[in-house]
Amino acid sequence: MPSTKLATTEEDMESSSKLPLHLCHVHKLSIFINRTHIFFHSIALVFLLYYRASFFFFQDTTKTKATTLAWLLVFVSEIFLSFEWLLSQSFRWRPVSRTAFPERLPGDDKLPAVDVFICTADPEKEPTVGVMNTVLSAMAMDYPPEKLHVYLSDDGGAAVTLKGMREAWRFAKWWLPFCRRYGIKCRAPEAYFSAEEEDADFGGSEFIQEREDIKEKYEVFKKRVRENATVGDTRSRLGRDHPAVIEVIQETSSDDAIQENETKSMPLIVYVSREKKHSHPHHFKAGALNVLLRVSGVISNSPYILGLDCDMHCHDPSSARQAMCFHLDPEISPSLALVQFPQKFHNISNNDIYDSQLRSTFWLLWQGFDGVGGPCVSGSGYYIKRLSLRSNSIHEDGDPMKLRQSFGPSNEFIKSLHQNKKPDMLIHRKKALLNEAQLLASCAFENGTEWGKEVGFMYGSVLEDYFTGFRLHCRGWISVYCNPPRPQFLGSGTTNLDDFLVQGTRWTSGLVDVAISKFCPLIYGPLKTYTFVQSMCYAELALFPIFYFLPLWCFATIPQLCLLNGIPLYPEVSNSYFIVFSFVFLSSILKHLYEVLSTGFTFRHWTNEQRIWMMKSVTSHLYGSWDAFMKKIGMREASFFPTNKVDDVEQLKRYNMGVFDFQTSILFLAPMAALVILNMASFAVGISRVIFLGELDKFFIQVFIPFYVILMNYPIIEGMLIRKDRGRIPPSVTLLSAIDPNKRPTAERLLCN
Repeated sequence: MPSTKLATTEEDMESSSKLPLHLCHVHKLSIFINRTHIFFHSIALVFLLYYRASFFFFQDTTKTKATTLAWLLVFVSEIFLSFEWLLSQSFRWRPVSRTAFPERLPGDDKLPAVDVFICTADPEKEPTVGVMNTVLSAMAMDYPPEKLHVYLSDDGGAAVTLKGMREAWRFAKWWLPFCRRYGIKCRAPEAYFSAEEEDADFGGSEFIQEREDIKEKYEVFKKRVRENATVGDTRSRLGRDHPAVIEVIQETSSDDAIQENETKSMPLIVYVSREKKHSHPHHFKAGALNVLLRVSGVISNSPYILGLDCDMHCHDPSSARQAMCFHLDPEISPSLALVQFPQKFHNISNNDIYDSQLRSTFWLLWQGFDGVGGPCVSGSGYYIKRLSLRSNSIHEDGDPMKLRQSFGPSNEFIKSLHQNKKPDMLIHRKKALLNEAQLLASCAFENGTEWGKEVGFMYGSVLEDYFTGFRLHCRGWISVYCNPPRPQFLGSGTTNLDDFLVQGTRWTSGLVDVAISKFCPLIYGPLKTYTFVQSMCYAELALFPIFYFLPLWCFATIPQLCLLNGIPLYPEVSNSYFIVFSFVFLSSILKHLYEVLSTGFTFRHWTNEQRIWMMKSVTSHLYGSWDAFMKKIGMREASFFPTNKVDDVEQLKRYNMGVFDFQTSILFLAPMAALVILNMASFAVGISRVIFLGELDKFFIQVFIPFYVILMNYPIIEGMLIRKDRGRIPPSVTLLSAIDPNKRPTAERLLCN
């Protein structure tokens, strides 16, 4: 009987090893719907553009210079939007989804090691307790602890962050065993103790008592971190020169209650603050990641890297194992660069008035991106192969001199390029390796090398993730997108309009940086990426800010001004081309509504997305594009400011109530208010023309456009005319936008502040 059981077990293991580690599901119904919509919408656009073009080739006695200019501007805007729409259909060409089976992975002894990279910059905007929660959640992942190494990059060089790492190490000696013993899923302590449902699967007095003990220790941990946050400790050195500081966090416990084997089964955690000097460019987050790439190369040198934002904690401990289902698949592993998980957020309200959860990106577009070669690196929640971040010169030429020219003058790091194992960290070697790490973190190390050009995370844009992903795909690598039912990572989304628009401006600037460089996806990518459609995806991401802000500014002003002056721009209701314009509008609107509803959201989310699209197009996309062009011609230097992670109580309350908070720069408010006022005026004039002159047939579309703008942007009207709370639009802004357009703020003033 025992031999029979053994034989059965061996057969089960053998059959399990033959089963696939993951499956790819092609969404055939979505493909049919999308391609059918593309076909009919494209035909309608051809007729629409023909109608516009014919105006310039047929003689008309009513033509004037003003009429011709207005038609030309609208025509160009329609061409821009049509081309943008065409590029955006690349995401809808072949959507897929994936399922991973981590239970089919080989034993822990055969799993590869993982380095975790976490970046922070300013403890005032990114509170240390929150950052340490991310560190603790990474340490507590369901992965062999001896194969897990957590690195924190502190670009601010703040003492409170280093002290926080030491406190996190002490608390982890209690937290990690507790999570492993009871199979806790959410392993960020703050999130765990805030969620009562986590305890539903456990009972018994022993668990309850231990939970209370751990909670008390966590409160002590938070208190110590906050006590360390004195005025001197929290003052970030983000804008000041400071030397490199690297510390492997280790400390033996004097508490006998912790078992020796549990103390030993702790991942390695390392604090890294790179050297900063004003005389040397530091390349923002990409520069910090490249320092981590080098430092980790001589300390742990794991073949795979998990990139996390400092506020994006591990919500499920199985993400590493799910990622390995793809990285260890022999069919795709040789060409697979990264596995991307979606960014999801714990602080999003049901209404989500600012579209902070990025529904379109992570519920829709990235599935289509995956179907044509894979998504780009998306800032956080990705498992990337270390080898993919090295240039092809390692394989093509092993000449040490050429390697030093590419990777810098560190012999230890050059040796790590040819090693797939962890460097020797014995006592007599540890000090030497840490000294070498100091060199690798120096600001002058990259001088004359290929770092940021061909090696590591790419420079040239503040959006290092997008640019790096594009360059990887141009080298022949692929990526996959994995979106399990339970969120693997949860972060903090923006919950006020100011942070949202500032963040949007920064993202726009980074995307347009690439669009106007030699790496423009439309020029550089078509012959190099996995598929031509993948190049179209990258092109849409890079160009959509330009292709949105120009047409939307035009459609928010030109038809309205022409209506005020009695100049028709659109076909009359009795004209057959009226059907064409109506079809294009309804086709776009209804397709967007279908996508929102099919991803599990509501009509209210659709209206929110329409509104935010308009707001961002006339503000963030405008200023971000202007910033990129100014940098291109050398009139501005690149800048980066981390998004604020500290919640204002009043603003958060308004956000949860679904009320806009307009406490933001006048440079954002003035354009929105001015355009809404113009549309209100033109709509009033249009209604009077319809009533008193009977011109409904002639001006129906031009009356409908301002009506739609007013309807979608009612919160702006409410903020100007109705509300009296602190979150309203200041009357001075409303007055300025209404009466003196010459004194409205310019993009240059925003970018110089």
